[in-house]
Amino acid sequence: MARRLVVACVLVSITAACGNNATVTTPSSGSPGGPTISVVSGASGLTTTAYSPNPQTISRGSTVTFINNDGTSHTATSGGVFDTGIIAPGGRTSVTLQNAGSITYRCSLHPNMTGTITVQ
Repeated sequence: MARRLVVACVLVSITAACGNNATVTTPSSGSPGGPTISVVSGASGLTTTAYSPNPQTISRGSTVTFINNDGTSHTATSGGVFDTGIIAPGGRTSVTLQNAGSITYRCSLHPNMTGTITVQ
C-alpha cells in the first residue's frame, strides 16, 4: 500500500511540473463568457476542421472550454503544455493558459485531429 502511495505521489508531482503554462479543470458547465472550442460531430475522420473554431486566439490567463459534440471520446493534448484527458461524448473540460505563444494540440486518440490556440 505504501509503495502505491509513493508511486501516486510521484506521478502527481511529475504531472504538476509538466504543465506550468496550463491549469486543467472539469467544470459542470462551460466557462461563463470564456472562449469555447467544440469537437465537431464526425471529428475522428477530420483533420484541421475537427475542432471549431480553429485556430482560436485568446488572451493570456483565459480559460478555454473544450466541449465534445461528437459521439466518440476525444482529447485535446499539447505536449508539455496541457492535456485535457479523455473527454466523453457530451463532456467538457477547461484549460487556463498563462503564457503567450502559439500552441498546437491534437487528439491523442485520433492524431489526425489538430488545432491551434494563439495566446496573446
